[in-house]
Amino acid sequence: MKIFTTSTSVTFLLTALVKDAVSFTVSSSLAGVSTGETFKAFSPSARSNYERRGEAVSLNLFGDMFEEAGPLGKGITVGKVQVALNSFDRSSSSIIGMLETKTEDVGDSPEELSRLTNDICLALLRKNDDWISACSESKHFKTDDAGKAESLFNEWANLEAAKFEKEYIPGEGKAEKGGPTIVVVSLVVEIQGDETNFEGAGYSTSKTRDVLASIAADCLVDEGYCLNAAEVFWTPGEPNEILTKTDVIVDFPALIDL
Repeated sequence: MKIFTTSTSVTFLLTALVKDAVSFTVSSSLAGVSTGETFKAFSPSARSNYERRGEAVSLNLFGDMFEEAGPLGKGITVGKVQVALNSFDRSSSSIIGMLETKTEDVGDSPEELSRLTNDICLALLRKNDDWISACSESKHFKTDDAGKAESLFNEWANLEAAKFEKEYIPGEGKAEKGGPTIVVVSLVVEIQGDETNFEGAGYSTSKTRDVLASIAADCLVDEGYCLNAAEVFWTPGEPNEILTKTDVIVDFPALIDL
């Protein structure tokens, strides 16, 4: 376990927890505990900064009728998107190599967190020819329910983390170490407003592309301050692991074939 602290009292936690599980957390108040190949990051004080700048204020009169809209609309949205795709090798240009590169040396600022989220979405978009299946979902909250939004984000992130604890070691002679594999990537975000599109991933390639493109664009709005939190998981995480189509069907049943 390695812990690094910055002058802003934000802790970076890099730890191997379970088997090939890796968790990298940027948080001002959270010690990350998650599994699988995981990158977890929270924009420090993003919500408080946003409210302090007066861009999302609830008047507490009649629901969200009088809630002032921010750059991305009203309230807060928690959403997730998951994509399964083929990876024919483990080189730096593969999706695994790209994810490993993007999650190295990430800073603690909202700009860096939003840039990372954007990079993850773009990495998946560039590999659209390799997509096999996808899915997405979201839930919207009023600004006054920020605590509920954060709770749901944590719940969804923990549920995804639990899925990535499993190792996928092929039997003797069945597959070459570091050979072709299916990769499953999950992205969970908490973002201010109600305009980010999380609908339809998995129903078609174009709808899946629209969801990833919407997240990629919206996470950069207002210099990253609209993005409260983001967490990305991927599996397999070790060169000797191979994820098969059967594994995907059994362990990731929400995915819809493209």
